[in-house]
Amino acid sequence: MRLIPVLTILCFATGCATQQERAAAVSRDVDDMMQVYGPGCEKLGYKSDSDQWRDCVLRLATKDQIEQRDLTTTSCFGARRSFLYCNTF
Repeated sequence: MRLIPVLTILCFATGCATQQERAAAVSRDVDDMMQVYGPGCEKLGYKSDSDQWRDCVLRLATKDQIEQRDLTTTSCFGARRSFLYCNTF
């Protein structure tokens, strides 16, 4: 009977990432952003590894993340008891 709580604790403990693992994942994400968006920022006239270039990379990555989200909104109101009018933007 004590085996179940011990296994549960072990599952949660092994599922947690260490601080070094999280830092390595963030570093990989930053490297990927620089490889994907860096050439585009250079074509826009920013010198590689400058502050303006880094800002350009961050802005382009943020723009793509926002565009990938589903930005639709649905609102409904009832005109009558059995009738709803819904609008999706």
